[in-house]
Amino acid sequence: MTPDAPTLLVTDLRKIYRAAPGADEVEVLRGASFSMDKGSNLVITGPSGSGKSTLLQIIGTLDTPTSGTVDIEGVRPFELDDDQLARFRNRNVGFIFQEHHLLPQYSVLENVLIPTLAFTDPPTGSEERAKELLDKVGLSHRLGHRPAELSGGERQRVAVARALVNQPSLLLCDEPTGSLDPKTATKISDLLLDLHAVEETILIVVTHSMELAARFDRRFDLQEGVCVEI
Repeated sequence: MTPDAPTLLVTDLRKIYRAAPGADEVEVLRGASFSMDKGSNLVITGPSGSGKSTLLQIIGTLDTPTSGTVDIEGVRPFELDDDQLARFRNRNVGFIFQEHHLLPQYSVLENVLIPTLAFTDPPTGSEERAKELLDKVGLSHRLGHRPAELSGGERQRVAVARALVNQPSLLLCDEPTGSLDPKTATKISDLLLDLHAVEETILIVVTHSMELAARFDRRFDLQEGVCVEI
């Protein structure tokens, strides 16, 4: 990546679905393009079915575009083989979803450490990093607890720490406050934005919450598959 190149470059992303052979095509994304630098943030809004989650999943390499490119720190991940892509995603992308997806049989600390164990060469200092993050999210006193012993907001805070444990370039959130009550949602929003600033990630959030959207530096509304900056 050249010194002036953006950390994330999304170019003319298109996604076409066909429900069954012979069925009509549905074009969900119709040329989404934008760029982001380290430490910047963006929120994506739009009605249900507009392609918000599809766009987020393509940026995070969980789905592939029909056409167009994604560059992350000078790498085009869709040009990697499956093993290389899995390793790249693990090291460079953190995900937070509406549901926390914690493993119930593991402790808080073990859940946060799971991304570091995906390969045989985990990053050095992983446990110290996990404990530091859990302290930042206010759960240093809960390291040995299981998810069932936590509140909904606490479980989502564990998910935030887990997403950041490998120090990813991108932090991608799909309705991260959607299942929380308003007071807890505000606390999680505060936490996400505070940690994003400290960690200098690129933060992209998909949400229906206009209260959350108003707190971001940039906002895109997906309109007929095209990103319109507001």
